[in-house]
Amino acid sequence: MKRTDKNQSFVWVMLVVLGCFLSPASQAAETLVFTAIPDQDESRLRARFSIIASYLQEQLGVDVRYLPVKSYGAAVTAFKNDQVQLAWFGGLSGVRARSRVPGSSAIAQGYEDQFFTSYFIANRQQVSFTASPDIIPTSISSLDVLKGVTFSFGSKGSTSGRLMPEFYVRKHFSSAPNDVFRRVGFSGDHSRTIALVESGAFQAGAVNYKVWEKAVAQGSVDTEKVAVVWKTPTYPDYQWTIRGDVDQRFGKGFTEKVTDALLEMSEPALLKAFPRKSFVPAHNDDYVPIVNVAKSVGLID
Repeated sequence: MKRTDKNQSFVWVMLVVLGCFLSPASQAAETLVFTAIPDQDESRLRARFSIIASYLQEQLGVDVRYLPVKSYGAAVTAFKNDQVQLAWFGGLSGVRARSRVPGSSAIAQGYEDQFFTSYFIANRQQVSFTASPDIIPTSISSLDVLKGVTFSFGSKGSTSGRLMPEFYVRKHFSSAPNDVFRRVGFSGDHSRTIALVESGAFQAGAVNYKVWEKAVAQGSVDTEKVAVVWKTPTYPDYQWTIRGDVDQRFGKGFTEKVTDALLEMSEPALLKAFPRKSFVPAHNDDYVPIVNVAKSVGLID
């Protein structure tokens, strides 16, 4: 065999060997892609999570990209299809995502997410009730004033905007929402629910308490028109969930590295993006109460 033939054979063998290591999956692993449930409008989400992407990229030493999605279901699908490897889910969407991707884990949650709550809000001109900005009713009997009104949940897949509010409506009235309220709608996100109730398009609704409190603090909701009727008991909600195959793709210990980066997030600007006081460890078992409630109202099998 000629020398050039030997050289060509050697090159060919090396290309085959390299090809085994540089499979499409390995090449795709150069970028960690994450998403978040669209609980607010897209412009706010992009602003929030672009700074989180920059932080994670610096901490992890890999390219990190935020992928916006149009719905809660799309966030779960993106996680299932490996379009994203990490996601900021609500309680219900996280449960659904982890059930579709064996080995995936909840790894971190906001300090406040250990005891999250939903607010039932109402238009004060259309619903007669006593409201105080300092004392929010905690007695479930406060819901009585909402019987027969028009009512908007948030997204159909929202824990704080649909699952838990529906659970307590069923518990208190012993009836499904369609039998309690004159008309039921789904706004798609918490900010829109607040806007619909303030405008009178719906007389009442259910929202994430964090979104409500932020809207009040920013003056983006008129509390002379809209007020809180009732505050639910606490439940576990938002969390970061990661796929179980990331260590194979990004290297041994990558899950732990991501977890540490999230738990060590302490810059005020980063925490304000959620907003959360801090992040604490989370585990799949923390969300068993969400599984049980979702089963009880027929949102999961």
